[in-house]
Amino acid sequence: MNDWTGGYVADIGYTYGYYRELNPLRARLVLLAAGIAPPPMRTACELGFGQGLSVAIHVAAGATRWWGNDFLPAQAGFARALTDAAGTQAELTDQSFADFLRRDDLPRFDYIGLHGVWSWVSAEERARIVEFARRHLEVGGVLYLSYNTLVGWARMLPLRRLLIQHYRLMSGPGASTARRIGEALAFADRLPAVDARHLRADPELTRRLHDLMGRDARYLAHEYFNRDWTPMDFADVAEQLAVAKLDYAGSAHYLDWIDAINLNEAQQALLADIDSVALRENTRDFCVDKAFRKDYWIKGARRLTPLQAAEALRAERVVLARPRQTIALEVEGPLGVADLAEPLYLPLLDHLADGLPHSLGEIEQALSAGTGLDMAAILHAVIVLAHRGDVQAAQPDTAIAQARSSSRRLNAHLLDRARGDGQIAFLASPVTGGGVEASRFQQLFLLGVQHGCTDAASLARFTWSILAPQGEGVLRDGEVIESPDDNVAELQTRAQTFLDSELPLFAALGVAEHPAPARFGD
Repeated sequence: MNDWTGGYVADIGYTYGYYRELNPLRARLVLLAAGIAPPPMRTACELGFGQGLSVAIHVAAGATRWWGNDFLPAQAGFARALTDAAGTQAELTDQSFADFLRRDDLPRFDYIGLHGVWSWVSAEERARIVEFARRHLEVGGVLYLSYNTLVGWARMLPLRRLLIQHYRLMSGPGASTARRIGEALAFADRLPAVDARHLRADPELTRRLHDLMGRDARYLAHEYFNRDWTPMDFADVAEQLAVAKLDYAGSAHYLDWIDAINLNEAQQALLADIDSVALRENTRDFCVDKAFRKDYWIKGARRLTPLQAAEALRAERVVLARPRQTIALEVEGPLGVADLAEPLYLPLLDHLADGLPHSLGEIEQALSAGTGLDMAAILHAVIVLAHRGDVQAAQPDTAIAQARSSSRRLNAHLLDRARGDGQIAFLASPVTGGGVEASRFQQLFLLGVQHGCTDAASLARFTWSILAPQGEGVLRDGEVIESPDDNVAELQTRAQTFLDSELPLFAALGVAEHPAPARFGD
Protein backbone atom coordinates (compact mmCIF):
# COMPACT_ATOMS: atom_id res chain seq x y z
CA MET A 1 0.00 0.00 0.00
CA ASN A 2 1.30 3.48 -0.84
CA ASP A 3 2.85 5.32 2.10
CA TRP A 4 0.80 8.48 1.52
CA THR A 5 -2.42 6.68 2.47
CA GLY A 6 -1.35 6.03 6.06
CA GLY A 7 -3.19 2.71 5.97
CA TYR A 8 -6.44 4.27 4.75
CA VAL A 9 -8.28 2.69 1.80
CA ALA A 10 -7.48 4.91 -1.19
CA ASP A 11 -8.37 2.99 -4.36
CA ILE A 12 -12.12 2.99 -3.87
CA GLY A 13 -14.14 6.14 -3.17
CA TYR A 14 -16.55 6.65 -0.31
CA THR A 15 -20.34 6.75 -0.73
CA TYR A 16 -22.16 9.96 -1.70
CA GLY A 17 -23.83 10.57 1.63
CA TYR A 18 -25.18 13.77 3.12
CA TYR A 19 -24.95 14.17 6.91
CA ARG A 20 -27.33 16.74 8.34
CA GLU A 21 -25.47 16.89 11.67
CA LEU A 22 -22.72 18.77 9.82
CA ASN A 23 -25.13 21.64 9.10
CA PRO A 24 -24.11 24.38 11.60
CA LEU A 25 -27.73 25.55 11.79
CA ARG A 26 -28.72 22.20 13.30
CA ALA A 27 -26.49 22.76 16.34
CA ARG A 28 -28.38 25.83 17.51
CA LEU A 29 -31.49 24.09 18.81
CA VAL A 30 -29.73 21.64 21.11
CA LEU A 31 -27.21 24.21 22.33
CA LEU A 32 -30.03 26.54 23.32
CA ALA A 33 -31.90 23.63 24.92
CA ALA A 34 -28.77 23.06 27.00
CA GLY A 35 -28.65 26.75 27.96
CA ILE A 36 -25.54 27.47 25.86
CA ALA A 37 -25.16 30.46 23.54
CA PRO A 38 -24.50 29.26 19.96
CA PRO A 39 -21.63 30.93 18.10
CA PRO A 40 -22.45 33.09 15.05
CA MET A 41 -21.27 30.36 12.57
CA ARG A 42 -19.56 32.79 10.19
CA THR A 43 -16.72 30.39 9.35
CA ALA A 44 -16.67 26.60 9.32
CA CYS A 45 -14.38 23.72 8.40
CA GLU A 46 -15.07 20.07 7.61
CA LEU A 47 -12.16 17.68 8.12
CA GLY A 48 -12.31 14.49 6.05
CA PHE A 49 -15.26 15.52 3.89
CA GLY A 50 -15.37 12.32 1.78
CA GLN A 51 -17.03 12.98 -1.57
CA GLY A 52 -17.87 16.45 -0.31
CA LEU A 53 -21.63 16.39 -0.85
CA SER A 54 -22.33 17.75 2.64
CA VAL A 55 -19.85 20.61 2.42
CA ALA A 56 -20.94 21.51 -1.13
CA ILE A 57 -24.60 21.66 -0.08
CA HIS A 58 -23.78 23.73 3.01
CA VAL A 59 -21.70 26.15 0.94
CA ALA A 60 -24.49 26.59 -1.61
CA ALA A 61 -27.47 26.65 0.74
CA GLY A 62 -26.08 28.28 3.86
CA ALA A 63 -24.69 31.61 4.98
CA THR A 64 -21.40 30.25 6.35
CA ARG A 65 -17.99 30.46 4.65
CA TRP A 66 -16.42 26.99 4.43
CA TRP A 67 -12.96 25.44 4.35
CA GLY A 68 -12.24 21.72 4.29
CA ASN A 69 -9.91 18.94 3.32
CA ASP A 70 -9.95 15.28 2.38
CA PHE A 71 -6.66 13.67 1.56
CA LEU A 72 -8.02 11.55 -1.33
CA PRO A 73 -7.50 13.66 -4.48
CA ALA A 74 -10.41 12.10 -6.39
CA GLN A 75 -12.83 13.00 -3.60
CA ALA A 76 -11.47 16.53 -3.26
CA GLY A 77 -11.82 16.90 -7.03
CA PHE A 78 -15.44 15.76 -6.93
CA ALA A 79 -16.21 18.20 -4.11
CA ARG A 80 -14.66 21.06 -6.06
CA ALA A 81 -16.69 20.12 -9.13
CA LEU A 82 -19.85 20.50 -7.04
CA THR A 83 -18.88 23.92 -5.70
CA ASP A 84 -17.81 25.03 -9.20
CA ALA A 85 -21.21 23.95 -10.55
CA ALA A 86 -22.90 25.99 -7.84
CA GLY A 87 -20.68 28.99 -8.54
CA THR A 88 -19.67 29.13 -4.88
CA GLN A 89 -16.37 29.80 -3.14
CA ALA A 90 -14.91 27.29 -0.69
CA GLU A 91 -11.35 26.39 0.23
CA LEU A 92 -11.34 22.62 -0.36
CA THR A 93 -8.01 20.80 -0.49
CA ASP A 94 -6.61 17.28 -0.72
CA GLN A 95 -4.02 17.84 2.01
CA SER A 96 -3.26 15.47 4.83
CA PHE A 97 -4.21 16.55 8.34
CA ALA A 98 -0.50 17.16 8.99
CA ASP A 99 -0.16 19.51 6.01
CA PHE A 100 -3.47 21.21 6.71
CA LEU A 101 -2.39 21.76 10.32
CA ARG A 102 0.83 23.44 9.19
CA ARG A 103 -0.97 26.10 7.16
CA ASP A 104 -0.69 29.63 8.50
CA ASP A 105 -3.46 31.17 6.36
CA LEU A 106 -6.48 29.62 8.02
CA PRO A 107 -8.95 31.69 10.04
CA ARG A 108 -10.38 30.91 13.44
CA PHE A 109 -13.46 28.76 12.88
CA ASP A 110 -16.80 29.08 14.64
CA TYR A 111 -17.57 25.48 13.70
CA ILE A 112 -15.47 22.41 12.88
CA GLY A 113 -17.15 19.17 11.81
CA LEU A 114 -15.91 15.60 11.39
CA HIS A 115 -18.20 12.74 10.46
CA GLY A 116 -16.86 9.20 10.19
CA VAL A 117 -13.22 10.14 10.71
CA TRP A 118 -12.19 9.86 14.37
CA SER A 119 -12.51 6.07 14.72
CA TRP A 120 -10.89 5.33 11.35
CA VAL A 121 -7.55 7.14 11.63
CA SER A 122 -4.43 6.52 13.68
CA ALA A 123 -3.70 7.88 17.15
CA GLU A 124 -1.27 10.33 15.54
CA GLU A 125 -3.99 11.65 13.25
CA ARG A 126 -6.41 12.01 16.17
CA ALA A 127 -3.75 14.05 17.98
CA ARG A 128 -3.50 16.30 14.91
CA ILE A 129 -7.28 16.75 14.89
CA VAL A 130 -7.16 17.83 18.53
CA GLU A 131 -4.30 20.20 17.81
CA PHE A 132 -6.21 21.64 14.85
CA ALA A 133 -9.17 22.37 17.14
CA ARG A 134 -6.85 23.85 19.76
CA ARG A 135 -5.32 26.25 17.24
CA HIS A 136 -8.22 27.05 14.95
CA LEU A 137 -11.51 26.74 16.84
CA GLU A 138 -12.70 30.13 18.00
CA VAL A 139 -13.54 30.76 21.64
CA GLY A 140 -17.20 29.80 21.95
CA GLY A 141 -16.88 27.67 18.82
CA VAL A 142 -18.42 24.23 18.31
CA LEU A 143 -16.84 20.93 17.28
CA TYR A 144 -19.06 18.18 15.87
CA LEU A 145 -17.56 14.71 16.23
CA SER A 146 -18.95 11.25 15.53
CA TYR A 147 -17.30 7.93 16.36
CA ASN A 148 -17.82 4.25 17.08
CA THR A 149 -18.24 3.48 20.76
CA LEU A 150 -16.38 0.72 22.57
CA VAL A 151 -19.51 -0.56 24.30
CA GLY A 152 -21.29 -1.00 20.98
CA TRP A 153 -18.42 -2.49 19.00
CA ALA A 154 -16.30 -4.50 21.46
CA ARG A 155 -17.90 -7.79 20.42
CA MET A 156 -17.13 -6.99 16.77
CA LEU A 157 -13.39 -6.49 17.28
CA PRO A 158 -12.30 -10.15 16.82
CA LEU A 159 -14.48 -10.65 13.74
CA ARG A 160 -13.29 -7.42 12.17
CA ARG A 161 -9.70 -8.48 12.89
CA LEU A 162 -10.32 -11.80 11.15
CA LEU A 163 -11.76 -10.01 8.12
CA ILE A 164 -8.84 -7.61 7.85
CA GLN A 165 -6.31 -10.46 8.13
CA HIS A 166 -7.93 -12.33 5.25
CA TYR A 167 -8.15 -9.10 3.26
CA ARG A 168 -4.41 -8.51 3.63
CA LEU A 169 -3.02 -12.03 3.51
CA MET A 170 -5.15 -14.23 1.28
CA SER A 171 -6.09 -12.32 -1.87
CA GLY A 172 -4.02 -12.70 -5.02
CA PRO A 173 -1.63 -10.02 -6.32
CA GLY A 174 -3.39 -7.17 -8.05
CA ALA A 175 -6.84 -8.02 -6.69
CA SER A 176 -9.10 -4.98 -6.34
CA THR A 177 -10.27 -3.74 -2.98
CA ALA A 178 -13.85 -4.75 -3.77
CA ARG A 179 -12.79 -8.29 -4.68
CA ARG A 180 -10.63 -8.66 -1.57
CA ILE A 181 -13.53 -7.49 0.60
CA GLY A 182 -15.87 -9.99 -1.06
CA GLU A 183 -13.42 -12.83 -0.54
CA ALA A 184 -12.91 -11.91 3.14
CA LEU A 185 -16.66 -11.87 3.75
CA ALA A 186 -17.13 -15.17 1.91
CA PHE A 187 -14.48 -16.71 4.13
CA ALA A 188 -16.11 -15.40 7.32
CA ASP A 189 -19.48 -16.64 6.08
CA ARG A 190 -18.13 -20.20 6.23
CA LEU A 191 -17.64 -19.97 10.01
CA PRO A 192 -21.28 -20.59 11.03
CA ALA A 193 -21.33 -23.70 8.83
CA VAL A 194 -18.36 -25.19 10.68
CA ASP A 195 -19.97 -24.33 14.04
CA ALA A 196 -17.37 -21.79 15.17
CA ARG A 197 -17.89 -21.64 18.91
CA HIS A 198 -17.17 -17.93 19.14
CA LEU A 199 -20.14 -17.19 16.88
CA ARG A 200 -22.31 -19.68 18.73
CA ALA A 201 -21.46 -17.92 22.01
CA ASP A 202 -22.58 -14.56 20.56
CA PRO A 203 -25.38 -14.97 17.97
CA GLU A 204 -25.39 -11.19 17.42
CA LEU A 205 -22.09 -11.57 15.53
CA THR A 206 -23.70 -13.87 12.96
CA ARG A 207 -26.45 -11.30 12.41
CA ARG A 208 -23.88 -8.55 11.93
CA LEU A 209 -21.89 -10.71 9.51
CA HIS A 210 -25.00 -11.33 7.40
CA ASP A 211 -25.71 -7.60 7.45
CA LEU A 212 -22.23 -6.92 6.05
CA MET A 213 -22.80 -9.35 3.20
CA GLY A 214 -25.45 -7.06 1.72
CA ARG A 215 -23.55 -3.79 2.04
CA ASP A 216 -21.99 -1.66 -0.69
CA ALA A 217 -18.26 -2.40 -1.13
CA ARG A 218 -17.49 1.33 -0.95
CA TYR A 219 -19.09 1.57 2.47
CA LEU A 220 -17.40 -1.60 3.72
CA ALA A 221 -13.98 -0.50 2.48
CA HIS A 222 -14.00 2.72 4.47
CA GLU A 223 -15.96 1.41 7.45
CA TYR A 224 -14.17 -1.87 8.19
CA PHE A 225 -11.06 -2.38 6.05
CA ASN A 226 -8.79 0.53 6.89
CA ARG A 227 -5.65 -0.24 8.85
CA ASP A 228 -6.97 1.79 11.79
CA TRP A 229 -10.33 1.05 13.36
CA THR A 230 -10.61 2.16 16.97
CA PRO A 231 -13.91 2.26 18.85
CA MET A 232 -13.59 4.42 21.95
CA ASP A 233 -15.64 5.24 24.99
CA PHE A 234 -16.80 8.74 25.81
CA ALA A 235 -14.39 9.22 28.70
CA ASP A 236 -11.35 8.58 26.51
CA VAL A 237 -12.60 10.98 23.83
CA ALA A 238 -13.33 13.64 26.45
CA GLU A 239 -9.82 13.27 27.89
CA GLN A 240 -8.23 13.77 24.48
CA LEU A 241 -10.41 16.75 23.55
CA ALA A 242 -9.68 18.44 26.88
CA VAL A 243 -6.24 19.26 25.45
CA ALA A 244 -8.05 21.64 23.08
CA LYS A 245 -10.08 23.08 25.98
CA LEU A 246 -13.25 21.44 24.70
CA ASP A 247 -16.18 20.55 26.94
CA TYR A 248 -19.16 18.36 26.14
CA ALA A 249 -22.14 20.43 25.02
CA GLY A 250 -24.64 17.70 24.18
CA SER A 251 -25.65 15.01 21.75
CA ALA A 252 -26.13 15.83 18.07
CA HIS A 253 -28.39 12.76 17.88
CA TYR A 254 -31.58 14.64 18.74
CA LEU A 255 -33.46 11.67 20.15
CA ASP A 256 -30.86 11.36 22.93
CA TRP A 257 -32.40 14.48 24.48
CA ILE A 258 -35.68 12.66 25.19
CA ASP A 259 -35.01 10.39 28.19
CA ALA A 260 -38.43 8.75 28.18
CA ILE A 261 -37.73 7.19 24.75
CA ASN A 262 -34.26 5.97 25.72
CA LEU A 263 -34.19 5.10 29.42
CA ASN A 264 -36.48 3.39 31.89
CA GLU A 265 -37.14 5.06 35.25
CA ALA A 266 -34.47 3.04 37.08
CA GLN A 267 -31.85 3.97 34.49
CA GLN A 268 -32.81 7.63 34.68
CA ALA A 269 -32.48 7.52 38.46
CA LEU A 270 -29.08 5.84 38.22
CA LEU A 271 -27.75 8.48 35.83
CA ALA A 272 -29.17 11.31 37.95
CA ASP A 273 -26.90 10.21 40.81
CA ILE A 274 -23.72 10.56 38.70
CA ASP A 275 -22.02 13.95 38.85
CA SER A 276 -19.18 13.13 36.47
CA VAL A 277 -20.09 13.89 32.84
CA ALA A 278 -17.68 11.25 31.54
CA LEU A 279 -18.95 8.49 33.83
CA ARG A 280 -22.58 9.46 33.23
CA GLU A 281 -22.22 9.34 29.44
CA ASN A 282 -20.34 6.04 29.56
CA THR A 283 -23.00 4.57 31.82
CA ARG A 284 -25.74 5.89 29.57
CA ASP A 285 -24.08 4.18 26.59
CA PHE A 286 -24.15 0.93 28.57
CA CYS A 287 -27.85 1.39 29.31
CA VAL A 288 -28.84 1.92 25.65
CA ASP A 289 -26.06 -0.20 24.06
CA LYS A 290 -24.93 2.81 22.03
CA ALA A 291 -22.83 1.89 18.98
CA PHE A 292 -22.25 5.28 17.40
CA ARG A 293 -22.04 8.68 19.08
CA LYS A 294 -22.68 12.05 17.48
CA ASP A 295 -21.68 14.85 19.83
CA TYR A 296 -21.24 18.60 20.02
CA TRP A 297 -18.27 19.98 21.96
CA ILE A 298 -17.65 23.63 22.74
CA LYS A 299 -14.62 25.74 23.56
CA GLY A 300 -15.63 28.04 26.39
CA ALA A 301 -19.38 27.66 26.75
CA ARG A 302 -21.22 30.90 27.45
CA ARG A 303 -24.09 29.97 29.72
CA LEU A 304 -27.39 31.75 29.20
CA THR A 305 -29.80 32.72 31.92
CA PRO A 306 -33.12 30.83 31.79
CA LEU A 307 -34.77 33.97 30.40
CA GLN A 308 -32.11 34.42 27.71
CA ALA A 309 -32.34 30.77 26.68
CA ALA A 310 -36.15 30.88 26.54
CA GLU A 311 -36.18 34.04 24.42
CA ALA A 312 -33.55 32.66 22.05
CA LEU A 313 -35.44 29.38 21.68
CA ARG A 314 -38.65 31.21 20.85
CA ALA A 315 -36.82 32.98 18.02
CA GLU A 316 -35.63 29.71 16.41
CA ARG A 317 -37.50 28.80 13.23
CA VAL A 318 -38.45 25.40 11.83
CA VAL A 319 -40.09 24.22 8.63
CA LEU A 320 -41.84 21.04 7.56
CA ALA A 321 -39.42 18.90 5.53
CA ARG A 322 -41.60 15.90 4.60
CA PRO A 323 -45.13 15.63 3.20
CA ARG A 324 -47.57 15.98 6.06
CA GLN A 325 -49.46 12.74 5.35
CA THR A 326 -46.29 10.62 5.38
CA ILE A 327 -45.33 11.53 8.96
CA ALA A 328 -46.02 8.65 11.34
CA LEU A 329 -47.17 9.38 14.88
CA GLU A 330 -44.71 6.95 16.44
CA VAL A 331 -41.00 6.92 17.11
CA GLU A 332 -38.56 4.09 17.77
CA GLY A 333 -35.93 4.27 20.51
CA PRO A 334 -33.92 1.87 22.67
CA LEU A 335 -37.05 1.06 24.71
CA GLY A 336 -39.03 0.16 21.58
CA VAL A 337 -41.69 1.96 19.56
CA ALA A 338 -43.55 4.77 21.31
CA ASP A 339 -46.76 6.44 20.13
CA LEU A 340 -46.59 10.22 19.75
CA ALA A 341 -49.32 12.11 21.59
CA GLU A 342 -51.88 13.25 19.03
CA PRO A 343 -53.06 16.29 21.10
CA LEU A 344 -49.48 17.61 20.81
CA TYR A 345 -48.22 16.47 17.43
CA LEU A 346 -51.33 16.91 15.28
CA PRO A 347 -51.80 20.64 16.04
CA LEU A 348 -48.06 21.20 15.59
CA LEU A 349 -47.98 19.47 12.20
CA ASP A 350 -51.15 21.24 11.13
CA HIS A 351 -49.56 24.60 11.97
CA LEU A 352 -46.50 23.76 9.87
CA ALA A 353 -48.54 22.41 6.95
CA ASP A 354 -48.45 25.75 5.10
CA GLY A 355 -44.83 25.00 4.21
CA LEU A 356 -43.53 28.27 5.67
CA PRO A 357 -40.87 28.69 8.38
CA HIS A 358 -42.37 29.36 11.81
CA SER A 359 -40.63 30.43 15.00
CA LEU A 360 -41.11 28.33 18.11
CA GLY A 361 -42.54 31.39 19.82
CA GLU A 362 -45.13 31.81 17.08
CA ILE A 363 -46.02 28.11 17.32
CA GLU A 364 -46.32 28.40 21.11
CA GLN A 365 -48.65 31.39 20.80
CA ALA A 366 -50.82 29.68 18.19
CA LEU A 367 -51.07 26.34 19.98
CA SER A 368 -51.31 27.44 23.60
CA ALA A 369 -54.56 29.30 23.02
CA GLY A 370 -56.50 26.24 21.90
CA THR A 371 -54.58 23.39 23.50
CA GLY A 372 -52.76 24.79 26.51
CA LEU A 373 -49.47 23.42 25.20
CA ASP A 374 -46.39 25.17 26.61
CA MET A 375 -42.90 25.70 25.21
CA ALA A 376 -41.47 22.63 26.95
CA ALA A 377 -43.96 20.35 25.20
CA ILE A 378 -43.49 22.07 21.85
CA LEU A 379 -39.70 21.85 22.11
CA HIS A 380 -39.99 18.15 22.99
CA ALA A 381 -42.10 17.52 19.90
CA VAL A 382 -39.89 19.57 17.58
CA ILE A 383 -36.79 17.68 18.75
CA VAL A 384 -38.46 14.32 18.03
CA LEU A 385 -39.64 15.43 14.58
CA ALA A 386 -36.27 17.01 13.76
CA HIS A 387 -34.52 13.78 14.77
CA ARG A 388 -36.40 11.97 12.01
CA GLY A 389 -36.02 14.79 9.50
CA ASP A 390 -39.76 15.54 9.47
CA VAL A 391 -38.94 19.14 10.32
CA GLN A 392 -35.70 21.06 9.98
CA ALA A 393 -34.32 24.32 11.31
CA ALA A 394 -34.93 27.25 8.96
CA GLN A 395 -32.61 30.13 8.15
CA PRO A 396 -33.48 33.84 8.44
CA ASP A 397 -35.26 35.24 5.38
CA THR A 398 -32.20 37.26 4.35
CA ALA A 399 -30.02 34.13 4.29
CA ILE A 400 -32.70 32.23 2.34
CA ALA A 401 -32.79 34.96 -0.31
CA GLN A 402 -29.00 35.02 -0.61
CA ALA A 403 -28.74 31.23 -1.02
CA ARG A 404 -31.45 30.74 -3.65
CA SER A 405 -29.34 31.23 -6.77
CA SER A 406 -26.39 29.07 -5.66
CA SER A 407 -28.75 26.35 -4.43
CA ARG A 408 -30.55 26.44 -7.79
CA ARG A 409 -27.27 26.01 -9.68
CA LEU A 410 -26.08 23.13 -7.52
CA ASN A 411 -29.46 21.40 -7.80
CA ALA A 412 -29.43 21.79 -11.58
CA HIS A 413 -26.08 20.00 -11.64
CA LEU A 414 -27.35 17.21 -9.37
CA LEU A 415 -30.56 16.77 -11.36
CA ASP A 416 -28.58 16.42 -14.56
CA ARG A 417 -26.37 13.81 -12.88
CA ALA A 418 -29.49 11.88 -11.80
CA ARG A 419 -30.13 11.02 -15.44
CA GLY A 420 -27.21 8.57 -15.24
CA ASP A 421 -27.42 7.13 -11.73
CA GLY A 422 -29.09 7.44 -8.34
CA GLN A 423 -26.02 7.61 -6.11
CA ILE A 424 -26.82 11.10 -4.80
CA ALA A 425 -30.15 11.24 -3.00
CA PHE A 426 -30.14 14.82 -1.68
CA LEU A 427 -30.67 18.34 -2.98
CA ALA A 428 -29.85 21.74 -1.49
CA SER A 429 -32.51 23.78 0.30
CA PRO A 430 -31.89 27.50 0.83
CA VAL A 431 -34.63 27.43 3.47
CA THR A 432 -32.87 24.90 5.73
CA GLY A 433 -29.33 25.81 4.75
CA GLY A 434 -28.72 22.12 4.13
CA GLY A 435 -29.79 19.01 2.28
CA VAL A 436 -33.21 17.47 1.83
CA GLU A 437 -33.88 13.92 0.70
CA ALA A 438 -34.73 13.44 -2.97
CA SER A 439 -34.82 10.00 -4.55
CA ARG A 440 -33.68 9.49 -8.14
CA PHE A 441 -37.27 9.39 -9.37
CA GLN A 442 -38.07 12.61 -7.52
CA GLN A 443 -35.03 14.23 -9.10
CA LEU A 444 -36.01 13.04 -12.57
CA PHE A 445 -39.55 14.33 -12.03
CA LEU A 446 -38.11 17.69 -10.94
CA LEU A 447 -36.03 17.69 -14.11
CA GLY A 448 -39.16 16.92 -16.10
CA VAL A 449 -40.98 19.87 -14.54
CA GLN A 450 -38.06 22.08 -15.58
CA HIS A 451 -38.50 20.74 -19.12
CA GLY A 452 -42.15 21.77 -19.18
CA CYS A 453 -43.96 18.62 -18.04
CA THR A 454 -47.14 19.64 -16.25
CA ASP A 455 -49.00 16.37 -15.62
CA ALA A 456 -48.27 12.83 -14.49
CA ALA A 457 -48.46 11.32 -17.96
CA SER A 458 -45.88 13.67 -19.46
CA LEU A 459 -43.60 13.24 -16.43
CA ALA A 460 -43.79 9.46 -16.82
CA ARG A 461 -42.94 9.60 -20.51
CA PHE A 462 -40.08 12.04 -19.88
CA THR A 463 -38.59 9.80 -17.18
CA TRP A 464 -38.98 6.64 -19.25
CA SER A 465 -37.19 8.36 -22.13
CA ILE A 466 -34.17 8.65 -19.84
CA LEU A 467 -34.30 5.17 -18.31
CA ALA A 468 -35.15 3.02 -21.35
CA PRO A 469 -32.06 3.82 -23.50
CA GLN A 470 -29.87 2.85 -20.54
CA GLY A 471 -31.57 -0.51 -20.20
CA GLU A 472 -33.07 0.41 -16.83
CA GLY A 473 -36.48 -0.47 -15.48
CA VAL A 474 -38.61 0.47 -12.51
CA LEU A 475 -38.57 -1.75 -9.45
CA ARG A 476 -41.94 -2.80 -8.01
CA ASP A 477 -42.10 -5.14 -5.02
CA GLY A 478 -38.42 -5.88 -5.49
CA GLU A 479 -38.80 -6.98 -9.11
CA VAL A 480 -37.87 -5.10 -12.29
CA ILE A 481 -40.91 -4.34 -14.44
CA GLU A 482 -40.33 -5.80 -17.90
CA SER A 483 -42.99 -4.27 -20.15
CA PRO A 484 -42.38 -0.68 -21.37
CA ASP A 485 -46.10 0.09 -21.02
CA ASP A 486 -46.11 -1.24 -17.46
CA ASN A 487 -43.01 0.82 -16.63
CA VAL A 488 -44.70 3.98 -17.90
CA ALA A 489 -47.89 3.14 -15.97
CA GLU A 490 -45.92 2.68 -12.74
CA LEU A 491 -44.02 5.92 -13.35
CA GLN A 492 -47.30 7.75 -13.95
CA THR A 493 -48.67 6.55 -10.61
CA ARG A 494 -45.53 7.77 -8.85
CA ALA A 495 -45.54 11.03 -10.79
CA GLN A 496 -49.08 11.76 -9.63
CA THR A 497 -48.01 11.34 -6.01
CA PHE A 498 -45.07 13.61 -6.73
CA LEU A 499 -47.30 16.33 -8.17
CA ASP A 500 -49.86 16.08 -5.39
CA SER A 501 -47.62 16.19 -2.33
CA GLU A 502 -43.89 16.15 -3.11
CA LEU A 503 -43.51 18.97 -5.63
CA PRO A 504 -45.31 21.49 -3.38
CA LEU A 505 -42.98 20.48 -0.54
CA PHE A 506 -39.87 20.89 -2.70
CA ALA A 507 -41.18 24.30 -3.78
CA ALA A 508 -41.72 25.36 -0.16
CA LEU A 509 -38.14 24.32 0.65
CA GLY A 510 -36.77 26.34 -2.25
CA VAL A 511 -35.70 23.23 -4.17
CA ALA A 512 -38.23 23.54 -7.01
CA GLU A 513 -39.38 26.56 -8.97
CA HIS A 514 -43.07 25.90 -8.64
CA PRO A 515 -45.77 27.88 -6.83
CA ALA A 516 -46.84 26.08 -3.69
CA PRO A 517 -50.46 26.15 -2.54
CA ALA A 518 -51.35 27.83 0.71
CA ARG A 519 -51.33 24.43 2.41
CA PHE A 520 -49.91 21.16 1.18
CA GLY A 521 -49.75 17.51 2.08
CA ASP A 522 -53.09 17.45 3.93
